[in-house]
Amino acid sequence: MAKDTRPVVDDHDAEAERELSWRAKSVGLAALDTDDAELMHGWRSDPVIVHHLGVWPRSLTAMRERIERDMDDDDRDDFLVLLPDRTPVGHVALTGQNLVDGTARVELMLAAPHRGQGHGTAALDALVDLAFGELPIYRLTAETHSDNAPALAVLARSGFTQEGISRSACMHRGRRHDLAVLSLLRPEWEELSRPRAWDA
Repeated sequence: MAKDTRPVVDDHDAEAERELSWRAKSVGLAALDTDDAELMHGWRSDPVIVHHLGVWPRSLTAMRERIERDMDDDDRDDFLVLLPDRTPVGHVALTGQNLVDGTARVELMLAAPHRGQGHGTAALDALVDLAFGELPIYRLTAETHSDNAPALAVLARSGFTQEGISRSACMHRGRRHDLAVLSLLRPEWEELSRPRAWDA
């Protein structure tokens, strides 16, 4: 029997070679792909994420179809958040982009094992720098449950200001929840003293 001389493909090496769309000091952003559906499905099945996002787990097939649909949406950009060793730790997105009005929304989801380590702030900072540094965006907004203290803290560290409450704006676990509405304007971003992603 002939010896198999084909090179062995290491999944970790393949992931390590993944092209980054945007690079910052401690994280990189790679465009979300359908191959990430299983990873995203697992994250969105986490009870904490389910509670704070007000979502419920869907099938893997539905997740794959959603990613495919979103990839064709010119008004949004979805990214996998990767550490320098290419470990995936979360997902960020710039959605509802209106380049005429200069507005967009930010979304952030961090995997359970990687919370509380500063990765959420690093990822959000990178996304904000992408929005203001490469696009004619003037106003970014974010929404989260008003009792989601970790998300509110991350948004505050990235410069967002809470501007109001959408009362009883979503239904989850049999009761209504308020949503905190936050925003960050271009002049406020320009005044932030932190290094920009492209300086890292």
